[in-house]
Amino acid sequence: MASNDKTTDTTRQWSAGVTRHSHALELEAGVFTWDDPKRIAQSLKQSADNSDQRKAEPFRSAMSMLVFYINRAGKNLQPQRLQILEQAKQELRILYGKPPKQK
Repeated sequence: MASNDKTTDTTRQWSAGVTRHSHALELEAGVFTWDDPKRIAQSLKQSADNSDQRKAEPFRSAMSMLVFYINRAGKNLQPQRLQILEQAKQELRILYGKPPKQK
């Protein structure tokens, strides 16, 4: 590993472990690959609302899962996919009656 790389093996292992073993939300298969931001948001909302294992309010759990996925994909995320997922964040805010995020 390069000395200027800020990501440690421990961080990589933690992130991969969360991805494999987290059961806080039961997500529909392929939810982050869908092309409809509203559908993604509705699915995340349903998963968060129905979860009995989450530790935060449903909105925070759903948004955290979406942000975690975006961050985990990092530079490998295509611009079009990132745009769809960013739109899904806005749709999630709408579904939960939260104010839209200003750019």
